[in-house]
Amino acid sequence: MAEVTLRQIRAVVAVCEEGSFTRAAQREAATQSGISQHIAALERTLGVKLFERSNVGVRPTPAGMRYYRRCIEALGTLKAGSEEMRALAGRVTGHLRIGLMPTFTRAALAPVLKRYVAEHPDVKLKIVEGYSSVLTDQVLAEELDFAVVPTFEGRVGLRSRLLARDREVLVSGPARGLSPLKPVRLREIVPLKLVVPGPPNIRRRNLDTYFQTNGIPVEDVIEMDAMIGTLEFVAATDWVAVLPSIICVNDIGRSDLVISPIVDPPHYAEFVVIEPARRTLSVQAQLFLEGLQAEVARIQSVLAQATRERELA
Repeated sequence: MAEVTLRQIRAVVAVCEEGSFTRAAQREAATQSGISQHIAALERTLGVKLFERSNVGVRPTPAGMRYYRRCIEALGTLKAGSEEMRALAGRVTGHLRIGLMPTFTRAALAPVLKRYVAEHPDVKLKIVEGYSSVLTDQVLAEELDFAVVPTFEGRVGLRSRLLARDREVLVSGPARGLSPLKPVRLREIVPLKLVVPGPPNIRRRNLDTYFQTNGIPVEDVIEMDAMIGTLEFVAATDWVAVLPSIICVNDIGRSDLVISPIVDPPHYAEFVVIEPARRTLSVQAQLFLEGLQAEVARIQSVLAQATRERELA
């Protein structure tokens, strides 16, 4: 029996994730005919059909999907072996490409980064700020080693795990007249003029579900996929925004922005780490994520303590 090659395994993974021989070839820096030949040869070797071809694309058969899962396990094992050998050298080196939403870059990133570069100076870092849809595409294309995005329904080619569950808060300017850190019921904030992200953003769908489920009327909406612009606009007007507390910790005690925990019911956001399913996280990536998770926990404790102190005052 012919041996299964690494190129054939990569071809299966690429075709399954891209749904096209053409896109798979582009990803693998190969020709379309080359990818087709790899798949055909593998199907002959295994004696099973892996893909269904049609005029709308390529879809894995049940056997193909099962084999795809085995392939990404194999690729992940190879990657993990390389990382283990580097770790044996006693130094954390290599490149690390990270995708983060503004939720994390505004308050959490700098403390994590300060510690990380001091402890691991040989790691070459690239950090990209973006919204969930863009970061997800970049992870799938392996342009990023991992990204942190809101929890979502998942996509073929990605593996995810929970990073943090964060309570959301109302952010307003002085014009709304709310008391800092005093809990608010959104249905009582009349009129509720809300700045929200655009429809492609996963957070927008989660917010729409929360408002509809709880019967919270919204008088007017502005769509804005610009976090700094959102905060500056809210600070200068009577418009408000619902944001994760992670992004707002440095605004506690400021005079231009008011942070109000949301109650009856509270609203939570969940954030997940996504990575290519065919790879495992490198040592340098795991160390960065450990630092990020610890910083998020610290931020959440700061807000919780400030809220308790406000209630006791």
